[in-house]
Order: sequence, then C-alpha cells, then structure tokens
Amino acid sequence: MLEELKSEQIVQKVGGRFKLAALIQKRMLELLQGSRPLIENTEGMTMMEIVVQEILQDKIAIDETVYERKIKAEAQAREEEADRAFERRGL
Repeated sequence: MLEELKSEQIVQKVGGRFKLAALIQKRMLELLQGSRPLIENTEGMTMMEIVVQEILQDKIAIDETVYERKIKAEAQAREEEADRAFERRGL
C-alpha cells in the first residue's frame, strides 16, 4: 500500500505531493468522524489503504477553490494569447 503512495500516478492524479497529503488528511478525518468508505470490500484494510484506493478509483479528489480556478483560467488565457502572437508572426 505504501508503494502506491510513492507512485507518480497518484501524485499526478491529485496535482502534487502537497495536495495528495492534504487530501489524505482531510479524508481520513472524515472517516474518523464516521463517514462511510466510498469503495467496496474494505474489510481488513487500514484507513490509509481505503483513502488511497478511493483516490486511485476516482471516488475522491481535491476540490479546487475559486482562487485556483481563476489562476488556471488566467494562465490558460495568457497561453492562448501567446499562441495567437506566434501565429501572427508566422512562427
């Protein structure tokens, strides 16, 4: 199970190691407070294993804030403008 946390697949799925750690922490707290697992057949699994499987099976994900969406939209707009500038110059 810990090998899955070392995998780049799970890190890329949530957008980085910091976001992965935050997502794991948030979800484990929810489970401790009584939330039910979102995957089947959890018998014998630790909470960490449950959370990792929920992430890998796309049952949970980072909820982007309005600020993060705004930053991404601005970056995309700048990229598109740069592409248009290159096209105008024939590059």
